[in-house]
Amino acid sequence: NYIQVSEKGVQLKRKGFKEAEDAVRRHRLAERLMIDVFGLKKNLMEDTACLFEHLIRKEVEESICTLLGHPKVCPHGKAIPPGRCCRKRSRSPKSIVSSLADAKKGTKGRVAYLHTGDNKKLGKLMTMGILPGVLVEVVQTFPSHVFKIGHMQVAVDREMAGDIFVRLRRK
Repeated sequence: NYIQVSEKGVQLKRKGFKEAEDAVRRHRLAERLMIDVFGLKKNLMEDTACLFEHLIRKEVEESICTLLGHPKVCPHGKAIPPGRCCRKRSRSPKSIVSSLADAKKGTKGRVAYLHTGDNKKLGKLMTMGILPGVLVEVVQTFPSHVFKIGHMQVAVDREMAGDIFVRLRRK
């Protein structure tokens, strides 16, 4: 019983709304997985994610979300509905995408995506050369976050470091 039909039209019942929200979550997590882990180009991501979302079971969905570091937005910038694992902040399996604010000194990785609702901040990050695909290495985490991009060092505050998500390099 997912829908209610009346003279006014069709409405989702609570169970139907939950199923729709879960489908959106699976699709957006699949998009993040295609881009951040598999490195697919955006033109291939959509169709692949659309197929993949139907294969994801609840247990697998939570593992994917945890692996990705509980992303808040898809590659299009749309919110990913939080799951039970997000509310618990599960950490196992080991996340391969993490914000620079959570990274330790010496951590290396490629920028997976930038997440900020502030266009000025986004512009500032991009002007500093912080773009998806760029290799970064954390040099310092206190009092400010300092990291290397090529031969250049960049310093940002913790809040801005939290807007930079990096695909961690496997050792």
